[in-house]
Amino acid sequence: MTDKEKMALDYHEFPKPGKLSVEPSKGCESADELSLAYTPGVAVPVKEIVKDPKNAYRYTNKGNLVAVITDGTAVLGLGNVGALAGKPVMEGKGVLFKRFANIDVYDIEINCDDPDQFIQTVVNISPTFGGINLEDIAAPHCFYIEEELKKRLDIPVFHDDQHGTAVIVAAGLKNALEIQKKLIEKVKIVFLGAGAAGCSCARLLKKMGAKNILLVDRKGVLSKNRKDLNKYNQDLAVDTKSVTLEEAMHEADVFIGVSGANLIHKDHILSMAKNPIIFALANPDPEILPSAAHQIRDDIIMATGRSDFPNQVNNVLGFPFLFRGALDAKAKTISDNMLIAAATALAKLAKEPVPKKVLDAYHLNELAFGPDYFIPKPFDPRLIDWVANAVKEAA
Repeated sequence: MTDKEKMALDYHEFPKPGKLSVEPSKGCESADELSLAYTPGVAVPVKEIVKDPKNAYRYTNKGNLVAVITDGTAVLGLGNVGALAGKPVMEGKGVLFKRFANIDVYDIEINCDDPDQFIQTVVNISPTFGGINLEDIAAPHCFYIEEELKKRLDIPVFHDDQHGTAVIVAAGLKNALEIQKKLIEKVKIVFLGAGAAGCSCARLLKKMGAKNILLVDRKGVLSKNRKDLNKYNQDLAVDTKSVTLEEAMHEADVFIGVSGANLIHKDHILSMAKNPIIFALANPDPEILPSAAHQIRDDIIMATGRSDFPNQVNNVLGFPFLFRGALDAKAKTISDNMLIAAATALAKLAKEPVPKKVLDAYHLNELAFGPDYFIPKPFDPRLIDWVANAVKEAA
């Protein structure tokens, strides 16, 4: 075991196991307070909620409580580890919700491989919560689960692996295109990876004006000639003569990888158009390292999913503030307009002068909009105002 692995285990075990706890928000130190917290006083808000269910937002924590829910089938890059083994990640999402947007979380791990049973379980527990954050659920079940829950629930349902990634990618690409002096309507975009993240990113970019997008999976380009596509990615299939990744990458302006380590090579990059943009987002090892890409060409700008390289595509820039805005607006759903509002706000924030507090957090002397900084940093304290307010207004 390495020192970092031991440090990670110690962090999760001491001084008490896990990363979340429940703390009362009201006093219960006297007989009077006890009678208000529980019987007989608690009966009064119960009666008010019976009169009008909306009163649950006044008298309970529903309006600031999100469920982070998984079946453990696609946890990080570890795959189908099961519901219980996914719990540390769900607790971690709870920490991020609280730290960045002051939203309370219960993590829910559902041991169920039947999507309809999973859906019914979430529906049954949904009165507790103001929003549902689905997490680490494998495709294609993740598409079906989110789609059905959105139909059946009147609170926001959000699959972060799809839409959280899409928002940050859209924000980063908006700025990267500006730096490279290209227009989203004109560029050729190639995705490697056509799962939850790749499909959702492509759909959001299309809604923001992208016209020419090719997705590539293990079997090649998603073309209309393919007979093996499922109903959740058929809308992204295109008429094209390109079959392989190599063919798709020819004269591409943008490459977005949501796949695996070291899958992009020198010939791929050399075949791209002038001033290309590469988002190599596989974690922990990207499709190509920035150092390798920059050695191949000097006109590239890049983003990765890692914090030790410039321009990290990090979902924590999105989901806490999307839910903060949605909860504050008492929205019944998180719409495409809300996602675009979040992406636009993030893109604009990256152009603002960076506060000293952010520079100190990252041990930097200077940070300014450009090739090495076109996505805001997660510890920027302005995120909650910029992004959450934009989402609330869009709602």
